[in-house]
Amino acid sequence: MPVDTPRAALLRPVLLSAALAIAAGGAAGWYSSAHAQSQAAAPAPELVAGLPDFTLLVDRVGPAVVSVEAEAGGKPAATAQRTQPELPDDEEVPEFFRRFFGPGMPMPGMPDGGARPRGVSQGTGFIISADGYVLTNHHVVEGADTVRIRLADRREFTAKVVGSDEQSDVALLKIAATGLPTLRIGDSKSLKSGQWVVAIGSPFGLDHSVTAGIVSAVGRANPYANQRYVPFIQTDVAINRGNSGGPLLDTRGQVVGINSQIFSNSGGYMGVSFAIPIDVAMNAVQQLKATGKVTRGQLGIEMQPMGRDEARALNLPDDRGAMVKRVVPGGPAEKAGIIALDVIRSVDGQPINEYSDLPPIIGGMAPGAKVRIELIRDGKPRTVTATLNALDERVAASDPDAGESLPRAPVAAPANALGIIGENLDAQQRTRLGLQAGEGVRIARVDGIAAREAGLRSGDVILAVGRVEVGSVAALDAQLRAAGAGKPVMLLVRRGGGTQYVTITPGED
Repeated sequence: MPVDTPRAALLRPVLLSAALAIAAGGAAGWYSSAHAQSQAAAPAPELVAGLPDFTLLVDRVGPAVVSVEAEAGGKPAATAQRTQPELPDDEEVPEFFRRFFGPGMPMPGMPDGGARPRGVSQGTGFIISADGYVLTNHHVVEGADTVRIRLADRREFTAKVVGSDEQSDVALLKIAATGLPTLRIGDSKSLKSGQWVVAIGSPFGLDHSVTAGIVSAVGRANPYANQRYVPFIQTDVAINRGNSGGPLLDTRGQVVGINSQIFSNSGGYMGVSFAIPIDVAMNAVQQLKATGKVTRGQLGIEMQPMGRDEARALNLPDDRGAMVKRVVPGGPAEKAGIIALDVIRSVDGQPINEYSDLPPIIGGMAPGAKVRIELIRDGKPRTVTATLNALDERVAASDPDAGESLPRAPVAAPANALGIIGENLDAQQRTRLGLQAGEGVRIARVDGIAAREAGLRSGDVILAVGRVEVGSVAALDAQLRAAGAGKPVMLLVRRGGGTQYVTITPGED
């Protein structure tokens, strides 16, 4: 029988600890080796290769960037330079687009009639041909008596305005010079979010200031300016007054856009700026050179955004697309068979995700072009072909309060599930509202909670229930009863000079 000595008793825990340590060390060594092999086999790719140095780019392209000074004065207010329009109060629209002008520009609120004080609009431009063609913004030179160009080498020229287009905010100028440095035109359609871009301009009169940032988004719509045909490039490049009309450049030094607007509470840069894609600008340039004006294709519809309620009412799986609220009589859309409440999903294969996607696509095509339109009607897909005509730029003036000034008749109890009490319009009232004979029913009172929450109010005029036009209280009530309780109803409503479909679910009171 072995003797258990004190030394042997001491050795047993030591040997056991050593064995455990060796085992643990072996396991740790195996894990480290396997982990190292795994990391070596699949290294994470470099996603950012370091901060760029723009000095060479600026040195190469800087000489082709110019300062623009447009002066207007002494003309009657109706023909003098148009100033920045008054925009909604901050309480109504907390943030809004602002166009920017240099110091000394006349401000809104000047009395109509008489002569304006002399005003100067300062901006930026860039040379696109060695024989003196210069691009800038329409709003920089609009209404100017004199436009002066100052080159990087300090030479100054009086420029001729070859043509200017308000919708695209592009102006083409010409100076009497040759052998000028030029900028290379890039491809704005290939831009992607995250790409580096550079702006060169004259903010606050500080010539050839350089700022850089990235493309934040492409294809942005501008809800606060009448530029439905421009899919803006959004960037975080610092842009301020005086940058307007200057180039937005990619890292090759190619122009991909014209800096045009900022999104701001204060009127100064707040991290969001917008540029006109150079593809859109050059399309305008070609037409301005040839004819002095820009023409665009027109489909002949009025449309509005889609939402969940509209998608549900129209039996759609989602809210993508542009919903047709009105078709212009005799226009391309009517001839192609498009009707109200159709939802356009694509044009020539280009998807329409938002209703604002449609105008730039149609407007970028020439009158006479044939387009293939995919749409959904009553939950079923259809394809039609339309031949575009020329866009009519004229916009009819309307009285926004016309619907509120009509005499009121005694009202009765509602005869429909929406709780809408209507009243018939006479011929004189329809004339004042710009309606045709037998068109529309005025809302006298709204008792239903769902209808009130949808925004309906006294003085609105209901033109149609779904696609069915209504011209009397009896017809309105009949269509609303026919819709059925609990089902979404779409009403084409006119308020002031505008019309829009409003979706309401009756029976939720």
